[in-house]
Amino acid sequence: MRLALWHAPVTREGPGLLLRDLQKRDVDLAAFAEALGTANADIIVLTRFDYDSNGSALAEFSKMIDGGYSYHVPLWSNAGIPTGEDIDGDGRLGEPEDSQAFGRFPGQEALAVLSRFPIALDRLRSFNDLLWRDMPGTHIQPEDTGVSVQRVSSGGHWSVPVQITGTGDDGLQLTLLIGHAGAPVFDGPEDRNGRRNLDEIRLWEQILDGQHGPPPQRPLAFMANTNLDPKRGDGYRDAMSQFLARPGFQDPLPDLVTAKWDNPGPMRVSYLLPSSDLRVHSAKVWPVLSDQQHALITVDISLPDTPLP
Repeated sequence: MRLALWHAPVTREGPGLLLRDLQKRDVDLAAFAEALGTANADIIVLTRFDYDSNGSALAEFSKMIDGGYSYHVPLWSNAGIPTGEDIDGDGRLGEPEDSQAFGRFPGQEALAVLSRFPIALDRLRSFNDLLWRDMPGTHIQPEDTGVSVQRVSSGGHWSVPVQITGTGDDGLQLTLLIGHAGAPVFDGPEDRNGRRNLDEIRLWEQILDGQHGPPPQRPLAFMANTNLDPKRGDGYRDAMSQFLARPGFQDPLPDLVTAKWDNPGPMRVSYLLPSSDLRVHSAKVWPVLSDQQHALITVDISLPDTPLP
């Protein structure tokens, strides 16, 4: 089974525009679809895909990929959701910067799953609503704006079970942990974005440890853009190093660059980490498409024959 993760910008500047351009077979969007068709993954996670509640854009995008996908689920994020407060403190309300996470409209640059296996919709879990102040060990400060409304998650924290064999508890499910954290930059000396990015990583650890409900069922695949490199760039890099060293996961692509910028330079910010009970056969960071920054990642795995406790 091949898993794919891509932080490709399948996004537009306003609601409905992505669907419009997909229907027109926009050249850039067609290039993303062609690359995914070549990769031929069984499950695809996109961490920068505009959300619509009907899933119309995702269904249309699936049609553009060679072979298509029978199952597709859009996952909302906190991007573009108004807070009603002046989060950036510039004296103006209702700007993208004043949303729960930067976004020009609710659902911009959210998350999406395409799968050749059924997705257990009744077992989807979102952790997007948790207030930052209510997170155990939070790094929010009393002087931060929006303390009473600001959520921890920016681009989303989701647990998505995919039914590989059988049905329900009588079969085997692979649980995808899907997310996109805000960048630890674009702020000032108060380091608000850096602290929030840190807690977005810590939230995953707490989810895995069962601090926000039952721990996700194994086997697992962590598939997220954390916007954090353990060795390079800004942010609390140790948090990423600690997560990668966490027991229970394996890292098939250690130290490989997943994003290429002129400034701050090449970095690793997207991660596809299978749990240790899965067998990894191969893994690849694909060449970055022309005029893009983020690379497609694939990992080939095989699953245990029976569900694990």
